[in-house]
Amino acid sequence: MAKWTHADIPDQTGKLAIVTGANSGIGFEAARALAGRGARVVLACRSVARAERAEAKILAEHGAAELVVMELDLADLDQVRSFAAAARERFERLDLLINNAGVMVPPASTTKQGFELQLGVNHLGHFALTGLVLELLCASPGARVVSVSSQAHRQGRMNFDDLDFEARGYDRMAAYGQSKLANLLFTSELGRRLAAAGLDVIAAAAHPGWTGTNLQQHWKLANLLNPLLGMAPAKGALPTLRAATDPGVKSGDYYGPRGLYQMWGYPKRVSRSRAARSEADARRLWEVSELRTGVHYPSAAALARGD
Repeated sequence: MAKWTHADIPDQTGKLAIVTGANSGIGFEAARALAGRGARVVLACRSVARAERAEAKILAEHGAAELVVMELDLADLDQVRSFAAAARERFERLDLLINNAGVMVPPASTTKQGFELQLGVNHLGHFALTGLVLELLCASPGARVVSVSSQAHRQGRMNFDDLDFEARGYDRMAAYGQSKLANLLFTSELGRRLAAAGLDVIAAAAHPGWTGTNLQQHWKLANLLNPLLGMAPAKGALPTLRAATDPGVKSGDYYGPRGLYQMWGYPKRVSRSRAARSEADARRLWEVSELRTGVHYPSAAALARGD
């Protein structure tokens, strides 16, 4: 089986990409690789200062890279709206949205709007962002939305009666698994809706296997084992980059490492859990997400008309 590497990324000249959480880890590596292949890349980050440091690192390697730093705090839906409004004002189209930013197993905490932080950032913030820039994606034939999930989705369960862990008590690993399962359910439902509207926009997903990044700062065991078991972020970003650029990707595809338990190795199309294939849960999550975020996607008919 051939290894898919950075050398397989097609030329991205003329394309515009938004990468959330592009200041470090997988997001940084994805932004760096896309910029190196000619894309104009928006570094969408909660901290402008950290984004500017990332920008400087990329420019030191790729001096001709076109980079844009924009503030995006996915834990605040008002700020997500502000970011999307600025993007719609600044850009005429969008070729690639990489929903990468996330939080992993933090202490019990909530978003500005009061939602459990992991579901709020990892899913709801990206759900809102995607809906608010959808018109830009629809203006670019062949555009893609790539959402970064995790093998933790296999332990995830959508508890629609207690999404914020208020009744059952906070379990940070269960909350993380739920949020990563939500990423895959969102990808599937988005793909179905785009297809129903006859739109040439792909919704795909990826996961990095075991990759050592600062995402794991709240998980002491992972930090201890990362030097021994974790892939470098540049390699861990390959599934995301393949989902984002491989010409053979179709809506609903999911990419991850090809090695043992999908933990290590070069990217290939991989499986997902039965829960992640539930169309009923995907539809219900979509409805709940619209209610929680206040972001209502256009209907298939409206999208098809370009309303």
